[in-house]
Amino acid sequence: MTYIAKPKLHHPSLVRNKAGYTRRDYEGAVSTLCAGCGHDSISAAIIQACYELDIQPHRVAKLSGIGCSSKAPTYFVGASHGFNTVHGRMPSVMTGASLANRDLIYMGVSGDGDSASIGLGQFAHVMRRGVNMTYIVMNNGVYGLTKGQFSATADKGSISKKGVANSDESIDMVSLAILMGATFVGRSFSGDKHQLVPLIKAAMEHQGAAFLDVISPCVAFNNHAGSTKSYDYVREHNEALNRIDFIEGREEITTQYEPGTLTTVQQHDGSWLRLRKLGEEYDPSDKVAAMKRVQEGLAAGEVITGLLYLDPTPKDLHHHLNTVAAPLNTLNTPDLCPGSAALDRINASLR
Repeated sequence: MTYIAKPKLHHPSLVRNKAGYTRRDYEGAVSTLCAGCGHDSISAAIIQACYELDIQPHRVAKLSGIGCSSKAPTYFVGASHGFNTVHGRMPSVMTGASLANRDLIYMGVSGDGDSASIGLGQFAHVMRRGVNMTYIVMNNGVYGLTKGQFSATADKGSISKKGVANSDESIDMVSLAILMGATFVGRSFSGDKHQLVPLIKAAMEHQGAAFLDVISPCVAFNNHAGSTKSYDYVREHNEALNRIDFIEGREEITTQYEPGTLTTVQQHDGSWLRLRKLGEEYDPSDKVAAMKRVQEGLAAGEVITGLLYLDPTPKDLHHHLNTVAAPLNTLNTPDLCPGSAALDRINASLR
């Protein structure tokens, strides 16, 4: 329904932020995702984060690949720059854009298929290079756009909607991001806006490679036991095996719980998701301890959420390459052609 335009007129009583925008100014087109999809909740969290950060919409550059998650940028910050790339190649496009114009606020939106399968290599390199960006993976463990095949983050032994068992090991995006050099790594749940919005705000303010793995249950196809989105339960029988693919409208799944505690959230198919929020005593600056804590959570069948790792002295790609401070499109002829004397010095240094 993206052809249905939202009205541009706002009610005069809507509160404006310091930049002069209302929350509605950060919205995009009408979503075409399934009713109750966690991806829409993530989009809403991004909208809220941008509103609270007083960001000017035209300073945001949002990029995505292919998949249900990669449709999401259409639904937030409609007045921003946007680029929908090919499957798995979003990181390289974002790297080039960031090098060309460092004044924009870059946000990459991807999925577990787009980043953990075809784009795994690009994901790893954009993290180790330290591109100054917020990289969000909307992680549902299935290929929802192609009707529910296992993704690379699906848990080994889980059962698909058609009754097929997954025989492959799962990829933990958080552990990989920490290992590859991301300087801000967090995980959250799409239905926990009280945790997700602050994490997105912190990631957008971070000067370096910021990664957020957001568990986002697929209301249409992620109704199987043992996935990385729904630990510690066993499904006895898949009722969906002989159902017609009629996608029923669902209510959004939400939750709220205190730091350091464990909660369970029932999904639409009756299964349960166990979430543990990190306590205030956790030290996110210890890289080795962060990876250890994530693995301990996986072994215990828990989804560890919160700020998992933060480098207190991050450095981004511009620092590594010692690039010019100004965006490339603002450089004039004298900047780009410093003259024959400068060329002679360069040539002399190579002799």
